[in-house]
Amino acid sequence: MSYVTKEKLFSKAWFKAYTLITIGAFVLAAGFVLFIDPHRIAPGGVYGIGIIVHYLTQGVFSWAPEGFPIGTVGLLLNIPLTILGIKILGPRFGVKTVVGFILSSVFIDTLHMIYGYHPLVDDMLLSSIFGGVLIGFGLGLIFKSKATSGGSDIIAMIIAKYTRLPLGQLMIYVDSTIVLIALVAFKDWKIPLYSWVVIYITGKVIDMTIEGASYDKALFIISDRYEEVRSKIINDLERGGTLISVKGMYSGEEKKLIFTNVSRREVFMLKDYIREIDPKAFITVIDANEILGEGFKPISEAL
Repeated sequence: MSYVTKEKLFSKAWFKAYTLITIGAFVLAAGFVLFIDPHRIAPGGVYGIGIIVHYLTQGVFSWAPEGFPIGTVGLLLNIPLTILGIKILGPRFGVKTVVGFILSSVFIDTLHMIYGYHPLVDDMLLSSIFGGVLIGFGLGLIFKSKATSGGSDIIAMIIAKYTRLPLGQLMIYVDSTIVLIALVAFKDWKIPLYSWVVIYITGKVIDMTIEGASYDKALFIISDRYEEVRSKIINDLERGGTLISVKGMYSGEEKKLIFTNVSRREVFMLKDYIREIDPKAFITVIDANEILGEGFKPISEAL
């Protein structure tokens, strides 16, 4: 899979991609600075390492009495990792990925200079939740621009090349290793426990940001009175659908299956109608994270 994309310079797509990267990097940085860093929570990645290094170097450097800057540590780690990734994996990491991790590092250090290392809230659980939401949202915006976050992702990709282990599984291993290093460094079991909370929430928010938080539903309907259901969908709900010929596995009977997409409100209207006309109908309702096409989100607006 290649991560290099070629938007025309200064085109609408180019501005959109770099706007997402800039906003995503700032939101990610705010999540670390306001909620994660002050509590020494180290949720994997190069910035997790940066947090460990920062607190272990407090009072070591006269020019950085509070500790080595977290964003700078992340940047110093990301540069060689990206070079190594290009050599081993090929040119998968475009300019957008480099811009993304540079902006993230700059924003983290700048916000720390302005705000310091004081948590917005003292409660570690609240900080873990809101920090995870902001970091996940920021990373999701960066991923939507078709860039990567660099860092531990690259380490996982390199290991995956030689071990054939699933990439997602390896990313969890890499981040968990960094979390355990934080346990050894700070000797506090709360650190890894809250770090895993952040990692979990971050992953869920990334998925929601990329896939979209949609309340639309996909329905599969099998009914002997499919013509009436079809009429209800087309005429009353003003939705389209697909009529598919199917065969029952147990009975061997030929049936008609209706596949359609509707809003959450329309699901209840349709289920109530089907219950009245055909109590023996079979309905499967599935969450549809994103529906593109007429009546929903135009394909032209999809990233």
